[in-house]
Amino acid sequence: MAAFINRETALAIRRGAAGAAPIVMGYIPIGFAFGVLAAEAGIDLVGAAAMSVFVFAGSAQFIAIGLMASGCSIAALGMTVFLVNLRHLLMSAALAPYLGRFKRWQQVLFCFELTDESFAVHSADLRTRAAPVPARMIALNLCAHISWTGSTLAGAWIGSRLRFDTALFGLDYALPAMFIALLIFQVENRRHAAIALLSGALSVIFYLAGAGQWALIMATLMAATAGYFSEGKIKPRMPRDS
Repeated sequence: MAAFINRETALAIRRGAAGAAPIVMGYIPIGFAFGVLAAEAGIDLVGAAAMSVFVFAGSAQFIAIGLMASGCSIAALGMTVFLVNLRHLLMSAALAPYLGRFKRWQQVLFCFELTDESFAVHSADLRTRAAPVPARMIALNLCAHISWTGSTLAGAWIGSRLRFDTALFGLDYALPAMFIALLIFQVENRRHAAIALLSGALSVIFYLAGAGQWALIMATLMAATAGYFSEGKIKPRMPRDS
C-alpha cells in the first residue's frame, strides 16, 4: 500500500479509522440486530447485506424491514424511506462548504456514506481544524460502513439459524444510546444544551400532534433556526466607503 499512498495520507487514514471507533462500537450491535430482524422477516443473507451496502441508513433499513414484513407496496416503501432520510439534505448542506478540496469522486463517495453518526463526528472535528482532510474523513466513513455491513452479515447469518430475541439483550436500545452519546460530545455550552433540549421537545410535540416522520425534520429546522439567531451570526450590513 505504501507504493500507492504517501506517508501523510496513510497517517490521515489511520486517524480517520481511529475517529470511527465510537461509531463502530455503536454500529456493531445495531447492525447485528438489523441482520437478525432481516432474517426473521424472510430476507436472505445477500438481500440483508445488499441493503446495508447500498442503503446504509439504519433507521430507514429498520423501517423498510417492518414494511416489507407487512406486505407494503414498493411505492409506499420507497416514499417512506425517502421521507425518513430527508434529514440528509440538511446534513449535506451543512458540510458542503468544507468539501471544496475534495475531488469529484471523493465528494460522491463521502456523501454516499454520510450518516447521522459520521456527520456528528465530522462536525465536531471540523470545528477544531483549519481545513478538512479528505483521506481522514473518507476513511472514517468507510470504517463505519464496513462495520455496519459486517455486523449485518453476522446478524443475518445467526438469525437464519437460531431464534434470537434482540430485545432480551438490549440491542433495540443501542441506536438511541449511540445518538445520546454523540449528542453529549456536541454540547459545549449552555446554549448548545438549550438547543438540544428544544429540538427534542419539539420533535416529541410534533410527533404526538400526528406529524409522523416529519416531526424530526420540522423540529430540526426550527431548533437550528433558533440556534442560528441565538448565536448572533446575522450582522447588519456596513455601508461602503465612498
